[in-house]
Amino acid sequence: MNNKKSRFSFRLKFSEFLLIILLMLSSVSLAFKSGSFVINLKNVGFSILSSIEKGVNFCVNGVTNTVNSVGELRKLKKEYDELVIKLEKFEQMQRSNVDIRKENERLKEQLDFVSSIEEKNIPAQIISRDLDNNYSYLTINKGSINGIKKNMPVVAFQNGNQGLVGKIVQVGTFTSQVIPIYNINNMVSTRIQNTRDLGLVSGLGSQDQPLILQYIRKRVLPELNYGDIIVTSGENDNYKRDIPVGTISKIETISYNSSLYIEILPIIDFSRLENVVVINPKELKEIQ
Repeated sequence: MNNKKSRFSFRLKFSEFLLIILLMLSSVSLAFKSGSFVINLKNVGFSILSSIEKGVNFCVNGVTNTVNSVGELRKLKKEYDELVIKLEKFEQMQRSNVDIRKENERLKEQLDFVSSIEEKNIPAQIISRDLDNNYSYLTINKGSINGIKKNMPVVAFQNGNQGLVGKIVQVGTFTSQVIPIYNINNMVSTRIQNTRDLGLVSGLGSQDQPLILQYIRKRVLPELNYGDIIVTSGENDNYKRDIPVGTISKIETISYNSSLYIEILPIIDFSRLENVVVINPKELKEIQ
């Protein structure tokens, strides 16, 4: 009895399942015949393909825009680098032009100065310096082949002023040695320009130290002023007369000394000196 009931229920369930399958097949068949199912598939396919195409197009555009942006950045960087190089060249050109103008001004100044000297002279350039504290010397690029002789005075024109540099002490074929006025072994016979008092100027061995004017009597003190010009005396064929040497920068009286202690600031700034003129005081220039 129980076996019959279980068989019946199984058959009943199978029949229901079969009925459902048949109903589904009938629905599909009816849909195909009416065309509605085909239309739905087309719509679904179109939507899917459109979405895919839109996504692909977005990605392609994104990649293209990125590539184009990178290309533009490279182009801009290249143009920027070229502009930087051009700017550097322009700045260098400006500096060069400024240097050339300054050099031309210096050369013109030197040429005018050389032309104004009545005596024969030889322009020269300093090529080395012996910076010994006590025995400093300058070497110039002119020698005996250029007419340089021992004891010729050496002058310079700087910042609109003529000033004494020193004298020739050694002559080579192509170079010569100058003992500057700040060398302790160089004694220059000088006068105070406004009082005409005679004295001796000597150096302390360094271009950074003042010169010392000796043998000026104390009674002259009221007539002296800071800034008074000291010039060469021209005596004993020492130097050409009235070449400016320096200006008074300090005056002191010393109780045990009958002379004043006077410091002189050189006319020439030796630390910036480049060009000099060697003068032959015994020969005048030929008039052209």
